[in-house]
Amino acid sequence: MRKFLIATHGTFAGGIKSSVDLILGESENVFLIQAYTEGNKSLQEEIMEVLNQVQSKDELIVFTDLMGGSITNQILQHAMKENVFIIAGINLPLLLDIMLADPEIPILEAIETGIENAKEQIVFVNKLINSSKEDYD
Repeated sequence: MRKFLIATHGTFAGGIKSSVDLILGESENVFLIQAYTEGNKSLQEEIMEVLNQVQSKDELIVFTDLMGGSITNQILQHAMKENVFIIAGINLPLLLDIMLADPEIPILEAIETGIENAKEQIVFVNKLINSSKEDYD
């Protein structure tokens, strides 16, 4: 089974999961870590709580907000297992693409495709509009 962890600084993870739930419906196989928001819990404790729910036959795809950020660095220390895949720089198109990937497609392929598709969704719209206007002139 594919399981997903969205781990970010602050409440960004909750916001992006809210969008996913709105689009796909709620899913039981999505975990959240909203780091530095829950008083007494350490980030390491939260990571271990998630990892303890992942079986060796499961695939855990982890989405973090920043490459080189404290969240990604902490997860790397605890999650360098064969069945754990970590992607830094989350955005909604990336998350949706990978979550909707056919389970028969190998996860590495789904991740690579998801990243390429997500890159295409990052567009400077003003420039796009202005170049379209120039085409009309």
